[in-house]
Amino acid sequence: MSEPRRCRLYLITPPEIVDIAAFSKQLDEALDAGDVASLQIRLKSRDGVPAPDHHILDLGRHIIPRAQERGVAVLVNDRPDLAVELGADGVHIGQTDMPYAKARKLVGPDAIVGVTCHDSRHLAMEAGEAGADYVAFGAFHPTNTKDPKSKAEPELLTWWQQMMEMPCVAIGGITVNNARPLAEAGADFLAVSAGVWRAEGGPGAAVRAFNAIFDDLAG
Repeated sequence: MSEPRRCRLYLITPPEIVDIAAFSKQLDEALDAGDVASLQIRLKSRDGVPAPDHHILDLGRHIIPRAQERGVAVLVNDRPDLAVELGADGVHIGQTDMPYAKARKLVGPDAIVGVTCHDSRHLAMEAGEAGADYVAFGAFHPTNTKDPKSKAEPELLTWWQQMMEMPCVAIGGITVNNARPLAEAGADFLAVSAGVWRAEGGPGAAVRAFNAIFDDLAG
C-alpha cells in the first residue's frame, strides 16, 4: 500500500443561492483561507429538484473563474452539458443520473468525472473499472442538504484505500467536529457544504480548521 495521502477539502455550494454577489464574497473568503482542492456547483432542493439552467449558468460564470484562478477544480453536479458550456473542470454524477460512459463522452477524456456510490462496494468497483476519476461514499452523517439514500461507515473508506489507488470522497453532514475520523479512515477528500458555509466564525475559519486537521494527520 502506498504512503497515505493528505486529505483535502472538496467544497459543495449551498443548495440554494439567491444573491450570487454575496455568495461570491463568501467563496473568496473560503478559498483564500487555505487549501481547497475542488468546488462542486450543486443547486438542488432537498428533494432533488434542480435550479433552472439559467441560474446555474449565471452562478457558474461568476464563480468558476474565481476558483480556477486559485487552482481549484470546479465540477458541475449532474450536468455534463452545463459543465462544458461553462468551461468547468468536470462533472459529478449520481446513480440516478446519466451513465458514466455518456457523461465521459460529453465532457471529454481530460475532464474530471466523479461518481456517487453511496455505501456500495460493488458500485464503487464498477465506477473504478469504467474509468471514473473518483468515487464518493456517504452519507456518513445526517445532512440537511438532501435525504441520503444510504448510511456509510468509515470502514468503507479504509477498505477502498487498501484495494484501490483511485481517490475516494467522503460526503454527508461533515463538519470540523466530525471530520477527523473520516480523514483517519482513509478519505482522500472530505466533501463539505453547510459545514463551511454555515460554520460558526464564517467560511474562512472553517476552511482553516479543516486544514489544521489535515495537516496534523499528515504530520
